[in-house]
Amino acid sequence: MGRMTSDSEMTPDMPDWEKRFRAPRVGLPDWAEDAPDRSLFVSNATGTYEIYAWDRATGEQRQATNRPNGTTDGTLTPDGEWIWWFSDTDGDEFGTWVRQPFAGGPDEPATPGLEPSYPAGLAIGRDGTAVVGRSTDEDGSTVHVVRPDGSAPTVIYRHRESAGVGDLSRDGTLVAVEHTEHGDAMHSALRVLTLDGTTVAELDDSRGGSRELGLEVLGFAPLVGDTRLLVGHQRRGRWEPMVWDVATGAEQELAIDLPGDVAAEWYPDGSALLVEHSFEARSELWRYDLAARELVRVDTPAGSVSGATARPDGTVEYLWSSAAEPSAVRSTAGGIVLDPPGFRAPGSMPVEDVWVEGPGGRIHALAQRPAGHGEGPFPTVFEVHGGPTWHDSDSFASAPAAWLDHGFAVVRVNYRGSTGYGREWTDALKHRVGLIELEDIAAVREWAVSSGLADPARMVLSGGSWGGYLTLLGLGTQPDAWAVGLAAVPVADYVTAYHDEMEALKALDRTLFGGTPEEVPDRFEASSPLTYVDAVKAPVHIAAGVNDPRCPIRQIDNYVDRLAARGAVHEVYRYDAGHGSLVVEERIKQVRMELEFALKHLPH
Repeated sequence: MGRMTSDSEMTPDMPDWEKRFRAPRVGLPDWAEDAPDRSLFVSNATGTYEIYAWDRATGEQRQATNRPNGTTDGTLTPDGEWIWWFSDTDGDEFGTWVRQPFAGGPDEPATPGLEPSYPAGLAIGRDGTAVVGRSTDEDGSTVHVVRPDGSAPTVIYRHRESAGVGDLSRDGTLVAVEHTEHGDAMHSALRVLTLDGTTVAELDDSRGGSRELGLEVLGFAPLVGDTRLLVGHQRRGRWEPMVWDVATGAEQELAIDLPGDVAAEWYPDGSALLVEHSFEARSELWRYDLAARELVRVDTPAGSVSGATARPDGTVEYLWSSAAEPSAVRSTAGGIVLDPPGFRAPGSMPVEDVWVEGPGGRIHALAQRPAGHGEGPFPTVFEVHGGPTWHDSDSFASAPAAWLDHGFAVVRVNYRGSTGYGREWTDALKHRVGLIELEDIAAVREWAVSSGLADPARMVLSGGSWGGYLTLLGLGTQPDAWAVGLAAVPVADYVTAYHDEMEALKALDRTLFGGTPEEVPDRFEASSPLTYVDAVKAPVHIAAGVNDPRCPIRQIDNYVDRLAARGAVHEVYRYDAGHGSLVVEERIKQVRMELEFALKHLPH
């Protein structure tokens, strides 16, 4: 079979932590609905994450994109003839869709007539018609129909609030849109339109924004003329699927009695659903037969499934890992589906489950102890996840493993705001943004010290994106708790961040805070790290992408200027990318900086 080549060379003296970042890895392959032998996957084999085409019939693999800052957002047309990928500038997430032939050839504009924007969903029909979601600061959210005949794109949806394309029906006549016209950016409603913009059906569990219940599009049935739409809902306090017939309005509840969050997608023949079940930091797969209403487990190892797809032959391919074992694309038919070239990443330490009583209920955290460094207490890194609607899981991650190699314990907290523990847990952080999460982190910190795991004098608070925001906020509001802070692409000055960020995030912030900085200034002030910057005692390292549309650079500069004005110990690293980097060497450089900064400034 054809193979990718790898530019990631391993030398005998390279430390394990660098090997984990450099080891070639692959994402779950996507495949063309009408040509399932044609697949697309993302890999870092060249040292930068790029999109690859894979012809399963011949085994040939081809690198389809090649850009200095990497490419990960791509899809195949249903016939497998074209690869579409999103072309932005150096990670700024603002750009247009381009396409190239599956077999190779020049890139060309895929949506001529559409100006650059932030992407807001894409669906491609069998006749070549594309439904393109766009978001801009000027126009808000728009949905456009782009015909293959070269005619000018037509707008079928427009609203100031955030919205996006969910899916296109199999016959290409209906498009499902997720929208937040009611003003609650955390809980979407659904509208189904024809391609001329006529509304066919609506579903709004929020009742115009009066209830905090959201919906999401999981996909139209994969059969021509079938008007069933698979929908995720929160009616019973968690995410779970149901089938909504958009023609009749009938809703089919599913007999899936599993704790935690449940998502699903269709098997290709439409007879069953592939169910992905996430609960307490682990995930597993099930097959739900729609006619028999039966749930049968799909056998996967303990750990986390971070993506799965049912193939036309009935097998399931899935991306699996655990904290101790690197990721692999596996199949229920047995074996590894797609093996990246070169060396395999070294393993790491397993996670221990920790449950701590907190001010808002039981908090779940994952703890790891370094091997060969005695019984502790250890210097300890609290690695805070981003999102905030995300959660840390029993899955492989190179950054925590790097800290373990250097003798640190690692603790990751699924604070209020995290997914996987029910709707109320996820929605709890509204109005006291940042402060709620830090209460939970403080409770777990107290456990880490009292249990003997953590040395209270050598505690590091670290995170990226929302985790970087919580790091800076924590250093200012809990100044005696942390000896060092490491914040990557953070919110640092929330008012300036609001005014500079992309429009979809403005909508999310209005939902979280209950208004704009002008409408609820006290809430923004209470939740902004800049408010507490003069209380920060710990040395702090900040990494920032100069093209970041999510945590823009100006608000970080405002925060750093205040640190500098009073001579606080800090380092700032600005790099030429957006919200994080897809370049392996850049990622290693940043982790090395953080390790060296922490080792330099922690008491010995």
